[in-house]
Amino acid sequence: MDPNASPADEGTGATARGNGNGLALFVIASCQLMVVLDITIVNIALPHIQTSLGFSTEGLSWVVSAYTLAFGGLLLLGGRAGDILGRKRVFTSGVLLFGLASLLGGLAQSEGQLLGARALQGVGGAIASPTALALITTTFHEGPARNRAFGVFSGVSAAGGAIGVLLGGILVEWLDWRWVLFVNVPIAVVVATLATKVLHESARHPGHFDLAGALLSTAGMVSLVYGFIRAAQDGWRDPVTLASFGVAVVLLTLFVINERRSVRPITPLHMLADRNRAGTYGIMLFLACAIFGMFFFLTLFVQNVLGFSPLQAGLAFLPVSVVVAIAAGATSRLLPTFGPKPFMVAGALSCAVGLGWLTQTDVHSTYLGSILGPMLFFGLGMGLQFVSLTLMALSDVADRESGAASGLLNTTQQVGGSLGLSVLVTVFGTASRNEAPAQLADFTATATPAQQIAFRRTGRLPDPWSDVVLTAGISAAFVVAAVFTLVGAAIALFAIQVRPSDLERLKGHHTPTAA
Repeated sequence: MDPNASPADEGTGATARGNGNGLALFVIASCQLMVVLDITIVNIALPHIQTSLGFSTEGLSWVVSAYTLAFGGLLLLGGRAGDILGRKRVFTSGVLLFGLASLLGGLAQSEGQLLGARALQGVGGAIASPTALALITTTFHEGPARNRAFGVFSGVSAAGGAIGVLLGGILVEWLDWRWVLFVNVPIAVVVATLATKVLHESARHPGHFDLAGALLSTAGMVSLVYGFIRAAQDGWRDPVTLASFGVAVVLLTLFVINERRSVRPITPLHMLADRNRAGTYGIMLFLACAIFGMFFFLTLFVQNVLGFSPLQAGLAFLPVSVVVAIAAGATSRLLPTFGPKPFMVAGALSCAVGLGWLTQTDVHSTYLGSILGPMLFFGLGMGLQFVSLTLMALSDVADRESGAASGLLNTTQQVGGSLGLSVLVTVFGTASRNEAPAQLADFTATATPAQQIAFRRTGRLPDPWSDVVLTAGISAAFVVAAVFTLVGAAIALFAIQVRPSDLERLKGHHTPTAA
């Protein structure tokens, strides 16, 4: 028992542990769905945002990264806030802040306003998401009940990306790109209202907020991601690119020094001493690198090359969410028998197969012949991995640290996604620049006079030459994304060791960790 917690806190925590009701899980899962799908719901609107606010293709990635960097950089602080202040109140505050930021983003009239709102959304998500996951550990006993809850939570997390693309397509097609942000407002209000009624407050634990660690890690990652995106636009020798990488090295080094010296660091480094948990975080990092790139580039491909409308593009991703949900449900049932390692390895390899297949896309590719099959392989891999990774990351963690542990898992996902997307954007930019001269020469030799006049006026290659350049960059990005998933498979194969006690815990035959 926490000596600093009030009797009321302890009592409600105990009550929550005993009553794992479906409505509480619905509220927790709804929050996670809102936070996760917002990463990709904006993707489907990117071409329209680009036209409306004047983003470049490389700069457009900041619409995704501004959210994920703030989200990933502050997740650990959000998890710690839930442990110290109480998870219910922190969860509700984060949801409401997310809704407010979504409203501001929908009203944005410039690039800066939209990016600022997206960053504020990330702050709200960072407050709400780790406490949502931690609330499961205080609501459900270890064993089958918690496994099922994690299965629902992980299925929502994994399928949220595809659901976001579908919902985004509907909103952009029928309304306007701004509604991909406005839609969060009523959802946030409903979730926050229900949370005050059905969630129990957790016990509060002593501690303080490592603001220096949060700021150093976030600023360091922003500088690192900016360096990659700048390199995609201006090359690796650009002084600003080099300066950005230099600043990132300094800030991240200071972050590590701060965490080693802090009494209660924002990053619980001692959790990485466990081989399985460290390996789990590594797998999640590389998986996220691939996921973010897959959704970002495929969204551009199906709309700009295949000519899909936003709604058609959203429907094109629907099979992914179906496969993810099926795979996540099956994994949660089979985990107690086989353990998480087989699902981690098989899932990573399935993702690698899908991405390897996508490297063959070109301007002659079709959805049924070249896109659907790879997406199904990728969705299967996501579903197999997410439940396994979530359970392994939070296995045998004390209740007082469950917020920090869940925050660290989510941090690796969001930071990995941001960093991976920036790397893939750099690969995309380099491959596109290398392909552009050949297409320009072919355009000069074969274009009609009207096309040449239009080119001199806009400075942009028309279709189909621009499609070839775009596809060359996307195909190269998928090569690197496939490498990311293979690294994840290697970590799962050689680093993860499932002990008999782990299987007993998954079956519910292990005494729950004491707070």
